[in-house]
Amino acid sequence: MTRLYNEPAAFADEALEGFAAAHRRWVRTVTGGVVRAVPAPAGQVAVVVGGGSGHYPAFSGLVGQGLAHGAAVGNVFASPSAQQIRTVARAAHRGGGVLLMYGNYAGDVLHFGQAAERLNAEGIPTRTFAVTDDVSSAGPAEADKRRGVAGDLPVFKAAAAAAEQGLSLDAVAEVAAHANARTRSFGIAFSGCTLPGADHPLFTVPEGRMAVGLGIHGEPGIGEQGLPTADEAAELLVTTLLKELPDGVTELNGQRAAVILNGLGSVKYEELFVVYRKVAQLLTDEGVEPVDPEVGERVTSFDMAGVSLTLTWLDADLEALWTAPADTPAYRKGTVTARPTPETDTPATDTPADTAAAEPPLPEATDASRAAGTTALAALAAVKDVVDAHADELGRIDAVAGDGDHGIGMRRGSTAAYEAAVLAHASGAGAESLLTLAADAWADRAGGTSGALWGVILRSVATALGNQERPTASAVAHGVLEASTHVRKLGGARPGDKTMVDVLVPFAETLAQHVATGAGLTTAWDAAATEADRAAEATARLLPRMGRARPHAEKSLGTPDAGAHSLALIVRAVHPVLGTCR
Repeated sequence: MTRLYNEPAAFADEALEGFAAAHRRWVRTVTGGVVRAVPAPAGQVAVVVGGGSGHYPAFSGLVGQGLAHGAAVGNVFASPSAQQIRTVARAAHRGGGVLLMYGNYAGDVLHFGQAAERLNAEGIPTRTFAVTDDVSSAGPAEADKRRGVAGDLPVFKAAAAAAEQGLSLDAVAEVAAHANARTRSFGIAFSGCTLPGADHPLFTVPEGRMAVGLGIHGEPGIGEQGLPTADEAAELLVTTLLKELPDGVTELNGQRAAVILNGLGSVKYEELFVVYRKVAQLLTDEGVEPVDPEVGERVTSFDMAGVSLTLTWLDADLEALWTAPADTPAYRKGTVTARPTPETDTPATDTPADTAAAEPPLPEATDASRAAGTTALAALAAVKDVVDAHADELGRIDAVAGDGDHGIGMRRGSTAAYEAAVLAHASGAGAESLLTLAADAWADRAGGTSGALWGVILRSVATALGNQERPTASAVAHGVLEASTHVRKLGGARPGDKTMVDVLVPFAETLAQHVATGAGLTTAWDAAATEADRAAEATARLLPRMGRARPHAEKSLGTPDAGAHSLALIVRAVHPVLGTCR
């Protein structure tokens, strides 16, 4: 378990602060992550990687010459926000464009995609790429739905080495796609991991058994088997990966492969070496030659007791990229030629536009809108309080088939939104401005899928309320309907997928229907909140079709969706503070 921490919600930030303090030769901090301490040559493509905390040495430990130019680091098991990613990318950019790389998780896809849109709009050419190496998370026909696990490393490494060669942004992205297409991973675990502040692991494995096909966010495996010997574990890992060869690999004899035997957190190095001796033997017996094998912790999951095997099937180009030198805090290979910082080549820094101090002045607001802002502030206080009261419960629900971080993320997001709203209210903000600032703070601090979606929800309502008129029930209902539409568009979920959409859609529609018949906002909201409660309970009978819970669909049967449940709790908590609205 994680024993050394202060405030659990601050764990990720404090870990990054300590990491940077210990590795100043390689990295320096910027808002949202770290970048190389010594910038790359002007014109070089910047490879910016990222994801949630809890996976060290991924992602911050991979920043340095020959590997990543920067890393955006999110909360525990949650993607960094679009703003964090954008800030890191701007600091890493050297004029050649930016390739954003991450594992294929819903929150990462949302936030990195949004960051890329903003960067491109600002004139920084940006591409995104999601690693999809985990064979247990989807079949070959749905390889694009696979999650990224320890295969992140060889794919990141190939792209970064290509950037070091001076290739263009499009060419570096093509290298990443080629490496990803030839990379496969599979893992096993003997116990789950425990998040900072939690008193129990995200999942447990019965004595004498092991989970197979696990993820790196504490997700349980897709099945269980009896506890193996080291040789039996090696055989399972190797035979599973040899069943699915990438296009272009027609036979094993004569093939060369990058091999990573990855410890997930608490399996000792000596144990890994015992397993690897058999892995190497099995591959050699099949005619496969391991090239520069890596044995150790490369992509972890806190204290999870488990191992994974990654194979990247090499051709001449990929082998040159895999064996190219690199020098980072946690990954070193060969010898790099240190690049001194010329006096005229100062590192990029956060621009004033990226700092809170440079926020534009608040738009003018009427007294009526500022009064509505007072109500909005009270609503956000109610949201924060109900999330605080239920954070542990939300984490337990999420851990049934997911990664257990929903409570932590919702607490960080709702607290940040409330604190931003307090400052906005003190500055005389109208309803729109107050909720917009709260939305940005929620998305930025929470990260993850829920952070992105709650940012959209608050922004949609903010736009409907405006800064001029006293909000009407119709305006509020319209804002909630817009939120429902935008969430579905951004996240891609539909009713029945077992997500927050299963609550948001009926809540929005019920609210609008009652307002349309002349009901006041409090009456209509009460009816809609009751429908939200019913819809949240009904998600227990659904099987997930999206997100991290999808590979573990059967495990979640009988348990409501965490995002749906938290939304129902929130809309019920907001109801009592709406009495001043008409």
